[in-house]
Amino acid sequence: MRKLLAICIALAILTFGVAAAQDTMNHDTMKADASKKAMKITGKISDDGKTFTNDADNKSWDIVNPDAVKGHEGHHVTLTAHVYADKNQVHVMSLKMAK
Repeated sequence: MRKLLAICIALAILTFGVAAAQDTMNHDTMKADASKKAMKITGKISDDGKTFTNDADNKSWDIVNPDAVKGHEGHHVTLTAHVYADKNQVHVMSLKMAK
């Protein structure tokens, strides 16, 4: 009976070790993306609706979801967006016309 219990425990430990070894996800980057806060930025949407130019530094950003700005092409707006500086992109959450 003790042998059977020892074999079951060893098998459970071995199974856990194999499962842990197969986990290749990078959990740190998932936390970094999830904690990224939306920012408010003011600037102009391009005429084609695919880029946004920030008023503060005249930097141009690619809009990840151009459907979110549809109808505001060429307008001066304030975006609430997630900014991905490493990719030079913004993901628009909402927008309103700037004064």
